[in-house]
Amino acid sequence: MLEQVEQLYEEKKIGELKALLNEMNPADIAQLLEELDNEKTRVFFFRMLTKENAADTFVEFDSDTQEDLIRAFSDTELRAVLDEIYVDDAADIIEEMPATLVKRILRNTDPETRLAINTILKYPEDSAGSIMTPEFVDLKKDMTVEDAFKRIRRQGVDKETIYTCYVTDASRHLIGVTTVKELLLHEYEDVISDFMETNVISINTLEDQENASILMSKYDFLAMPVVDMENRLVGIITIDDVIDVIQEENTEDIQKMNAMLPTEKVYLKTSVFETWRSRFPWLLLLMVSATFTGSIITTFEDKLATLTILTAFIPMLMDTGGNSGGQASVTVIRAMSLSEIEFRDYFRVVWKEIRVGFACGLSLAAVNFIKIWVVDRMLFKNDEITLLIDLAICLTLVVEIVFAKFIGCSLPMLAKKIGFDPAVMSSPFITTIVDAVSLLVFFGISTAVIPQLH
Repeated sequence: MLEQVEQLYEEKKIGELKALLNEMNPADIAQLLEELDNEKTRVFFFRMLTKENAADTFVEFDSDTQEDLIRAFSDTELRAVLDEIYVDDAADIIEEMPATLVKRILRNTDPETRLAINTILKYPEDSAGSIMTPEFVDLKKDMTVEDAFKRIRRQGVDKETIYTCYVTDASRHLIGVTTVKELLLHEYEDVISDFMETNVISINTLEDQENASILMSKYDFLAMPVVDMENRLVGIITIDDVIDVIQEENTEDIQKMNAMLPTEKVYLKTSVFETWRSRFPWLLLLMVSATFTGSIITTFEDKLATLTILTAFIPMLMDTGGNSGGQASVTVIRAMSLSEIEFRDYFRVVWKEIRVGFACGLSLAAVNFIKIWVVDRMLFKNDEITLLIDLAICLTLVVEIVFAKFIGCSLPMLAKKIGFDPAVMSSPFITTIVDAVSLLVFFGISTAVIPQLH
């Protein structure tokens, strides 16, 4: 498609180019225009879009492209785009813009929109209020179905969704919910209060946005009402916003779980310095913490010198312990993010992971015992390996895996309890701790079991 667009542009077939662009989905247009290297050409193509397509496409751009376009727009063009986009999208755009452009954007919005944007921006970052839109259709309980349809036709043009309609009283308190489907299935003279759903699930403006995504996923909502502390309806969260939240939260968790500071920029648009800054602190912390591992090995240097064959099994034991802890931590973090477990389930989780660790440890130890004896000793003719050395290694596996599972499930839950993101206590961090524990267990068991080390 990009090649076709560029060819039409080079051949100056502007009419065909304009028709082609306006037939495309706004998300595809945004992706296509972002791939253009020439900023002037991108602006030229954007100006070919219809008013509605231009607004829908503008929302799909990343913040850098939006900033470039705003700088290129005249006030008239900027006002035309802002008039067509939803308030929550406008608030998202403003949050990413430098102060000079924010003033210009607000200057080119009408007073009502400006007030709505400022209302959204006052809510804490990552709260339900910060991603809601005040553009919804509300009905009254004494309305007939005919009255409701008249109101939907009159107000629905500028609303983000009209399928779900919320019922409020004179003071805007949320008292019920209905859908266009329900309205269509009732007679025109039927009153909304007779069939509306009164058990309305809502979310408070100050609750975490992730809770909204969990609730909407649980109940299969297309939209969710957002209420203030007095249960007054102030906005709604739609499914497209929730998908964005899920993507952002998952990306942030993945970055934290792999020892990186979260960044919202697209990979190819993140500078080398920014990438370095997001990775270096954690790498430094993990590197320094790994010095404890070196200290443990140094402490037992004499024992290793006495029986050097033990050195060959240290990497295997440390890797297995780290992997075991990582499995437990990822599982628990995932369960917490889906609200499957809470801190009150701590002892149940620990008891389960200890049993799982014991089962995994015994299974791996049994396989490893045979492998060491048959492969390392008999096949590779390594006579240094004795039955007691084999036993010490296998006992270490059982104990370290149980410890690793305990640490892997405990740290994320404790982190959340004291207010940290559980994702921070993930594989790299846990692996470093488990490595040290594995060495202490290995040298402790080896010293107790192998006579040469006494």
